[in-house]
Formats: sequence, C-alpha cells, structure tokens
Amino acid sequence: MSTLFELLAEHTTMSPEDVDHLQRLVGEWQLLADLSFADLLLWVPVAEREFLCVAQVRPTTGPTAYQDDQVGRRAHGAGAYSMVIATTEDRIFRESDPEWDGPVPVRREAIPVRRPGGITGVMAVLGRDTNLAAARSPSKLELVYLESAGDLCKMVADGSFPAPGQTVEVHTGPRAGDGLVRLDADGLVTYGSPNALSAYRRLGVTGNLLDAELAALTARLVRDPFDGAEIADRIGRALMGEAPLRMEVEARGATVLFRALPLRPGGEPLGALVLVRDVTDVRRRDRQLLSKDATIREIHHRVKNNLQTVAALLRLQARRVDTPDARTALEESVRRVSSIALVHETLSLSMDERVDFDGIVDRLLDMLGDVVGAGSRVKLQRAGSFGVLAATVATPLVMVLTEVVQNAVEHAFSDGLSGSVTVTADRHTRSLNVSVIDDGRGVPPGFSLETSDRLGLEIVRTLVRSELRGTIEIVPRPDCGTSVLVRIPLTRRR
Repeated sequence: MSTLFELLAEHTTMSPEDVDHLQRLVGEWQLLADLSFADLLLWVPVAEREFLCVAQVRPTTGPTAYQDDQVGRRAHGAGAYSMVIATTEDRIFRESDPEWDGPVPVRREAIPVRRPGGITGVMAVLGRDTNLAAARSPSKLELVYLESAGDLCKMVADGSFPAPGQTVEVHTGPRAGDGLVRLDADGLVTYGSPNALSAYRRLGVTGNLLDAELAALTARLVRDPFDGAEIADRIGRALMGEAPLRMEVEARGATVLFRALPLRPGGEPLGALVLVRDVTDVRRRDRQLLSKDATIREIHHRVKNNLQTVAALLRLQARRVDTPDARTALEESVRRVSSIALVHETLSLSMDERVDFDGIVDRLLDMLGDVVGAGSRVKLQRAGSFGVLAATVATPLVMVLTEVVQNAVEHAFSDGLSGSVTVTADRHTRSLNVSVIDDGRGVPPGFSLETSDRLGLEIVRTLVRSELRGTIEIVPRPDCGTSVLVRIPLTRRR
C-alpha cells in the first residue's frame, strides 16, 4: 500500500506546505475519528468532479462503516456530489440522506480542508462516515464527544486544526478514550469523562471536577511547583488558541500525561479539550526496562573487559613462543578476540542491542593497520555506510571483516608491496552487500574458496553461511588484486 506522501505526489500537484498540512492532519485524526464515532476518509481532487481516497482511519469508539479499505477508491458523478459541494461552496456538507454500503446504513459528511495562509483554497475533503446500524440515544459522554468533534471539524474547515507547526505525536499522546475534560472559555470544567475523573483521583482529587478551574486545580495537585506552574500555563495557552505539546506530571506516586487542545472554530473562543492518560503503570514498566537495559550494558562492558584480558594474555604468550607458526596462530587469535571486543564495547554504550557499525569498521581498520604492521605501506579505508545493525549481525560480520582484511594485507601485499584495501558497504532495505577490494598480487592460480584449508577462510565460510545466512565470493579483479563479495540478508531472524 502506497503511503500518503506517495499518493499525493503521484496524483496531485500540491505544494510541500499543503502536503505537510495533510500529513499533520492524518497524524492527528485518530482523535477526531474517536470523538465522531465515525470513519474518516481523506479525499483529494484528481479531475473535474472526481476525487481519490488517499487515507482512512477507523474509530476505536464505535463500529466501522466499511469492512474494506477505501484507500485508492475513486468517487465521481453522484458519488462525489457532497465533496463537490464542500469544495466549491467551501462549507461542511451534511444534508444528504443516509446511504447503504452493503447491509450497513452510512451517514456521510464532507468537510473542506484548508490550511491557514494557504493560497490554494480547499485542498482536500475530509469525509466523516458514520455507521448507523447501531444507532441509539447517545449518553452524556457521547454527546460531549460529538460536540467536541463538531468543533474540531469546523477548525479543520478553517485551517486551524491541526495547528501550524504542531508536532505530531501519533503513538505517545493521550487519546479520547484515555480521559477527556472539556473546558469553557473561562477554563472551567463543563464535563469530565469517567477515565479522566479516575486519573484525577490518582492525583489526589476527592470531589467532582465539574465547574472547577482546571489549571489552578491541577497546579495544586502536582508535587513539583515548577511542573504545576508549567501545566497551568499550558492549559491557559490552549484557552488562548495555542496547541502546546503533551506533558507528564507526578503527584502522590501517580504519573498522568496531559495534552490540551484549543477549541476555536471560526476564531470563536469556546474553551479547550484536555486529554489525560494515567501512565503510572507504563512508567513503572519503563523504569524496570531501563534498569534491565543498564544491566545488559554492564554485562557487555564486562564481556569487553574480559575479552581484552584474554587478548592481552594471548599476546603475552605469543611473545614467549619460539615457534613461528605457533606465534602467528596466537597473534591471529589476538586479532579475532579484539574484534569481538569492539562490538561489545559499542553495545555497552547503546540503549538497545543495535550498533552503529561504521564506527566499529573504522576502529577495526585502524587496529589491523597497527597490529599487522602495514599501516605505512597499505592504506585501509571504508567506503559507503553500513548503518545500524543488530548485534546478531554485527558480531559475526566483524569477525568476517577481520579475517578478510587481515588475509588481504598479509597475502596480497607480502614482500613489502604497497597498495590499498577498501571495505565498501552497499546497504539496502532488506540486504547488505559488502565488498573488500585490494590492488595487490591477486589470488594464486587454481585458488578455490571451497577447497582452501586456511583456518581464516574456513571461519569466514562458516560465519557467512551459518550465522549471517549469506553468500561469499572471492574473485580476481581484471587488472590486479582481488574482490571479496559478501551478501547478507537483513530480514528478521527466527
């Protein structure tokens, strides 16, 4: 399914400012759908009296009007009449009779979408389609929801919702079902939903919220006086027409997330909506996860220290060995252990089990240049970006690069030859292609990766095919040198 941006780019000639406004509207419209108990469909004109649906959201507070996804559907002729009226007359159209979508009666409304300061007039139409199959007498909460939705729809039509420059908080902001308080123009509570009352109970409110001055009441409840002044200021700014970002406050061991939205349809100050969400248990789990993350990072730090100790012991042992083959084997083991230590050192500084692999490769090349002793005559360099990799990929991959680069330096540039070794990364969405290219003497005649009995190449084969589930190929370059090509899938591992 194409994204909203892709659909707008393909089917319209909207300005970047108009596209940005529609993306912010789609980022906020779950709240509007929940307050409306209706599906919201975003329609854009693609021809005369023809519209294309480019986005849809279903309510979490009521039944959907459509079982099938409407994105990509075109409306024209009689099916586009309400949208044509909303566009040409620049007004909310809701005069049509309910229509049937299969067995479901649907009431359709068309709301013109504008942005403040825009010179294009109505850029799109917001369809508000309600499933009437379960129609009944609405409760007080539902009436307040519908009234608030009506005010926000008028603000969509005049371009004041969402507010210009407002940051979209799709996954973190409170929603209507979490708790809703409606304020009048003086900041007094006219309605508080049961969930909102429960959240205020956690903060220490014992009475009713009705007719209370919410800003002053909330400021008195908050433990930190600075936070209390800040939340009161944000509610006050919403009453004056601004749309401040969300804020968390703590009191009596409870944590509540607040967000205030102005209600100013047509510029008329009607008050504000305050959305509240009790996130006490969520924050408690977050603290537990942070504690576990800190423990995991400490483990990686200790593993890194232990590996460095092992490398130091192997290095000491190598200096005491008289047999050249044994000394070479120990020195290779030092490099292998040190390369793994690089990954654990990076993981000890990361907030998750993912690492920026570019930094690891750069440090690995510096280490190999120093240890192998070829830094003055062989240039080791990186090209392209590996990006961020999971630890399950980074650890075997750094081992592979250690063996391949070390092999290139030792065999392609033996006998004092000079040149360069370039590690190139070609990152795609689902794959990573890595090439290690040198301009040295090249592979010997008859060389085969499958039949080679070198320990380093055997390690590389095993890691690439078993751990990374990839492929490796070693081929001679046409002019001089060798290319080692490693292809690794980045799809999720079972």
